[in-house]
Amino acid sequence: MATLLRKIGLIRLHNRDTEDPKHHHNHRGGGGGQQSASLRGKGGGKSGGHKQQQQQQQQQQHPGGAGDASPGPGKGKSKRAAEVAARDKQPQPAAGAAGAAGAGGPRERAAGARAGPGPAVAAAAAGGSLVPAARQQHCTQVRSRRLMKELQDIARLSDRFISVELVNESLFDWNVKLHQVDKDSVLWQDMKETNTEFILLNLTFPDNFPFSPPFMRVLSPRLENGYVLDGGAICMELLTPRGWSSAYTVEAVMRQFAASLVKGQGRICRKAGKSKKSFSRKEAEATFKSLVKTHEKYGWVTPPVSDG
Repeated sequence: MATLLRKIGLIRLHNRDTEDPKHHHNHRGGGGGQQSASLRGKGGGKSGGHKQQQQQQQQQQHPGGAGDASPGPGKGKSKRAAEVAARDKQPQPAAGAAGAAGAGGPRERAAGARAGPGPAVAAAAAGGSLVPAARQQHCTQVRSRRLMKELQDIARLSDRFISVELVNESLFDWNVKLHQVDKDSVLWQDMKETNTEFILLNLTFPDNFPFSPPFMRVLSPRLENGYVLDGGAICMELLTPRGWSSAYTVEAVMRQFAASLVKGQGRICRKAGKSKKSFSRKEAEATFKSLVKTHEKYGWVTPPVSDG
């Protein structure tokens, strides 16, 4: 009986295993999965430990980071510092130009580039020409005020020593009439004998007057000696840039010229033909430039005090 029961039990176990292969597979698979998982765990542990050991060795060899591909904190900081220093060294555009160029989006910036520099930039570029123009205007104002005052002072002269006429109504071009010289001089006698009422001179004032001297020359009558040279040029140191002073007035210059005429024994030319030849400005300018060069090279002779 017992033997029969054991056989029946074995038959049922056999039938169950053969009828439910899925259960059988899961049972076997479960065991295999646990074994493979444990194996993977052991293998992963070994490989993970090996990788961690390699990383530690690389960190010891390269303290800045684990490798060249991924820079560490030290390399990152130094790189950022280099980038900031490079940006600081780049030239910064002007405030106005940078603001105008940087304002707006790409379309606005492109339109600004096509339009060219703005008014402020153009004005700054033209600054070199604006400054001389302003300086020239200032010099013209100074010259005009000074000459107006000179005219007023000459009009108040009580002895009628000189008189002034403007050439073509120009304030900067004068014809000056010298009415008087020393009455004890031969020149005064010549003027009386030839019925010459005055000696006519022309004065032109440069742009930087009174800081530069006027150009003065004799127009008529034709004179000889008296420091009057070819073309009517006048040899006087105070009429040169070296001898000139802005404190000199036209009246003072004319009185000095009258004295030099007498001192130099000036006479009215009475030679036939030559006396009728008028002085020319071109000849006077050439003569004056030549005498200035000569005197700059050899100096000016200062007369004794007894000679006036």
